[in-house]
Amino acid sequence: MTTGRGFSALWSANALSNLADGLAFISMPLLAASMTDDPRIVAGLATLYAIVRLFVALPIGVLVDRIDRRSLIIIANLLRGLALLAFALTLYLGLSSLVILYISMAVVATLESTADNAAVAILPSLVDRGRLDSANGRIAAAQLVADEFAGPPLGGFLIAIATAAPVFAMGGLWAVAGLVAIALPVHPRQHNQLGVATTHSGPRSVYKEALEGIVWLAHHRLVGGLAFIGALASLGYMLTFSILVLFAREKLGLDETSYGLLLACSALGGLLGSLITSKLRNELGYRWTIAGSLLLGALSMGGLAMSTNPVIAGALLAAYILHAVVWNICSTSLRQRLVPDAMLGRVGGATRVLGLLGLALGSFLGGLLGTISLVTSVATATGVFVVCSILAALIVQDESTNSD
Repeated sequence: MTTGRGFSALWSANALSNLADGLAFISMPLLAASMTDDPRIVAGLATLYAIVRLFVALPIGVLVDRIDRRSLIIIANLLRGLALLAFALTLYLGLSSLVILYISMAVVATLESTADNAAVAILPSLVDRGRLDSANGRIAAAQLVADEFAGPPLGGFLIAIATAAPVFAMGGLWAVAGLVAIALPVHPRQHNQLGVATTHSGPRSVYKEALEGIVWLAHHRLVGGLAFIGALASLGYMLTFSILVLFAREKLGLDETSYGLLLACSALGGLLGSLITSKLRNELGYRWTIAGSLLLGALSMGGLAMSTNPVIAGALLAAYILHAVVWNICSTSLRQRLVPDAMLGRVGGATRVLGLLGLALGSFLGGLLGTISLVTSVATATGVFVVCSILAALIVQDESTNSD
């Protein structure tokens, strides 16, 4: 099994892609704001991005199980690179519009989902299964540095130079990521082109294949249970983060600049989590690493609900992001260990749908509860994470995490 150059190529491609994601996070809303003063249209970019990712998750999962994953990573990155370079050209020539911006965002969301699912599915073929936690931790660390620390300030700097500059940079980074992914090794698939047993003949519908992934997930106690916990955790996350900017202003007394600094400091917790997850899992096993991380999420949200001190709130948010990274690395590694190679794309797609639904519901409930009290929304998130921790302790048994 390849453990060196193959993983390095995947890590490098992901790092470049994540840097482009960080640029997009700050640049795309700023571009929308330069074209319209309507807050609904500006906010609509994020809504479109979420809706597209939700609706393409299942069919992309089928695609990842049908087509060579290396090819998908290469093509997805090259295509979004070309798409963004074309969009940047329209900006440079003064031919762009909100319609083109929205179309570009939809293309980015679709191809990002494709590349991400394929990258998760290909990783078990690049590293030994015992090293999945470490490999996922290294990928998470690169993602945090690119998304949280490098991308946003670079995007702000570039857009100050020229409107099209960050878009040209995004396109170039994604195109280079696609070229870097060419170094990924070619692996023979252990199933036919459709990712199913050879007894099936003729074309099969995307719906039926996606349903197979959903059914597999529903019937696997551990992987299905983790997907359900992930949906609840996503709900809990958005209960707080959907109203966090208001909480920071009203309860912590922070302005926009201080709020940005608060988020940047909290990301340091995630970086620490990416570095220690593998060691924690080796010492505690998956069961108590996962349950403990979710309990940390509950404690950090509970402390935040009672906090009025920005420094303490920053430390609590850093602890929360630490828990989120540890949880994500462990749950992803377990899915990679336990799901058959032929089903990784579809099960990953079904898992992602649950997580996205949790984010949407959490955002709605966060706004609803926030009208009653901002503290109520954060306190409710605390209860959600307590439930998640208890469920994890009941569902995860370390003897059941073997892939044999």
